[in-house]
This record gives sequence, C-alpha cells and structure tokens, in this order.
Amino acid sequence: MTDRAPDALRTLTLEPGWAPQAEGSCLIAMGDTRVLCTASVDDSLPPWREASGKGWVTAEYGMLPRSTHSRRARERKGAGGRTREIERLIGRSLRSVIDFEALGPRMIVVDCDVLQADGGTRTASITGGFLALAMACLRLRAQGVLDASPLKEAVAAISVGIVDGEPRLDLDYALDSAAQVDMNVVATESGRLVEVQGTAEGEPFTREEHDRLLDLAFHGIEQCLAVQRQLVDFLEARH
Repeated sequence: MTDRAPDALRTLTLEPGWAPQAEGSCLIAMGDTRVLCTASVDDSLPPWREASGKGWVTAEYGMLPRSTHSRRARERKGAGGRTREIERLIGRSLRSVIDFEALGPRMIVVDCDVLQADGGTRTASITGGFLALAMACLRLRAQGVLDASPLKEAVAAISVGIVDGEPRLDLDYALDSAAQVDMNVVATESGRLVEVQGTAEGEPFTREEHDRLLDLAFHGIEQCLAVQRQLVDFLEARH
C-alpha cells in the first residue's frame, strides 16, 4: 500500500513553462501522477457568449495511451462520458475564480493531458490548471491586453477517502482501489467550496465521517494553494 501518514500529501511539484509556446503552462506531479497543463488564449468566443462582452474559460482533459498500467485506446470518436465529466469539473473549478468582465471578450482554453496516472488525475488537473491559467493572465497583463488580473483568488483540489476504516489524504491508485469511501474536493483560497464529489463504494458513510474527510481535504488543499501562491508570486515578480 503506502507508508505515508494518513494526513500527508504525496510529493507535490509544479513546474511552470513546460510548453513555452502556450500562454501558460506547467507540469504538475503528485507522487507518480503527472499532468501537463497548458492555457491558450483565443480572441474568439463561443457564439452564445459573443454578445455579452465577457470572457470565458473552458477545459479539455485527456489521458495518453500508456499513462496507465495497460494501454488505453485514444478517444478518436470524441470524448467519452468519464472524460466529459472531468472536463466539466475542471472548467467549473477554474471559472469559479475568474472575473469574466475583467477578462474581456476572449476565451482561455486549459488543456490537461495526463502523462502518467497513479490516482488523483482530475484533482491534479485543477491544481495545475490554475497555475497555467494564472500564467496566461500574467502574460496578457504584460502585453498590455489587460489592465488588471481577472483572477479573483486561487483554486485547488485534492482527493480523500476512507481506507480500512481510516480517513486518508491524496489517494494514489492503490489507496483509491481499496477505499470504502472516495471523495474529491475543490475549494478556493478564501475557504469556499466549489465542488464535493463523495461516493460510498460499499456501506454508506456517516455525516461525521463526511465532515472528517472534508476537514482533511482542506488540510491538503491549503498545502496545494501554498505551492501555487509561491510560484505565482515569483512569476509576478518577473513580470
């Protein structure tokens, strides 16, 4: 299984600039899970958004064929149900911290491509996707396109669960496979929740267990936000 303490994150690193042609990019690693996140600015908007004068942020997600133990077929005919659900989650999470009026009439597309999967790919995509988005906003400000940052605050995500009756933080594949309860939590820097996805894999869980998992998730999210904040501050100083 794992020798991590129940309330310990896997080793977390965020490396900006992995795709230099994108307006923003980073490689996030949480243990053995690695996701390349890129943010691309598009001056066009979806037709339904054009008349609003406001911007938009959306996300796409994918897994490389050998990001898992056995080869996954590419989704040649379009994203499947799981992929679309994850894309919607990432998009909702990133949009929760954007001022669309300040962004103006443009769209930012955040692509999250899983290079290696060992649990928590959707939560890593949100945490890394936010840094890529922040970098794109910094570039727009540096170019004089934006007068102020459209980011209202940061957002990050983490998984928690109950394994062998014990609450655990940041589930890798082995822990996730053995979990009696699995939960993904997305929260902002101000401590507000964006989304809570909790599922009992067998026996239902109690309200007390739910609250313990939520407290544990916030403990992990605060650490993710601290890493994000350090990098954003560094990148802002460079600009």
